[in-house]
Amino acid sequence: MPAVALAFAIAAAFLHAFWNLLLARARDPEAATAVMLLIALVAYAPVAALTWDLERPAIPYLVVTSFLQLVYTALLAAAYRRAELSVVYPISRGTAPVLVLLVGIAALGAGTSAHQATGVCLVGLGILLVRGLRRKADPVGVIFGLVLAGFIAAYTLVDKHGIRYAAPFVYLELSMILPGVGYALLLTRLRGWRSLAAEVRPATALAGFATFGAYGLVLAALARAPAASVAAVRETSIVIAAGFAALVLREQVGVVRLGGAVLVAAGVALISL
Repeated sequence: MPAVALAFAIAAAFLHAFWNLLLARARDPEAATAVMLLIALVAYAPVAALTWDLERPAIPYLVVTSFLQLVYTALLAAAYRRAELSVVYPISRGTAPVLVLLVGIAALGAGTSAHQATGVCLVGLGILLVRGLRRKADPVGVIFGLVLAGFIAAYTLVDKHGIRYAAPFVYLELSMILPGVGYALLLTRLRGWRSLAAEVRPATALAGFATFGAYGLVLAALARAPAASVAAVRETSIVIAAGFAALVLREQVGVVRLGGAVLVAAGVALISL
């Protein structure tokens, strides 16, 4: 893997974990999520316009993924209000590739390999450690993480086919209009526009730039290295997020939970390869 591609993939992982950190530490994660997506849509609209390429077959995929992303967005914001980043992020990001693999095997007849099976086992063990070995461990973050993983897996499977008919940033921009605008309108209806205005802050703007920016860095890495290698390196975001949770949010991560995050990242890397 070329050094430049490696740097882009690691930077993408950092940005992905970073914008999740900013949402998790926001005073109002729901409002911050809505503002973040609106800022991202406006900021990257020129990029989509300059690279415009959209074929008609992409439209059904865009419709489906837009609704999936809308629900995912609402659930993610709700999760960060009620649970810890160091639980939600590793479980959601780690379980999703396992679900994609299982769907591929069960529904699409895809084959598997020994290292992918090992990866699934590592993810399972890592999730157990992330959750905590105590019987009284809070199940809220685990439940949110698993449900989010289901939606990540669903829109990943849809986007895998839809992206063939549109330029990457065009597809991303169009697929996020409903989640961004729709979620903002819903919150405005329920809480009033002042709740969103209160989250128009530098941190929220940074999160907005980082959301689509992380995607752009992944594209840059993919242009220089095989997809499997890029996907494997990008999963370091799971460990980075756990580190952010400990250092910035002062969550009780500990050696066991951090080790679980490392195992999840390693398992996903094996599945990717």
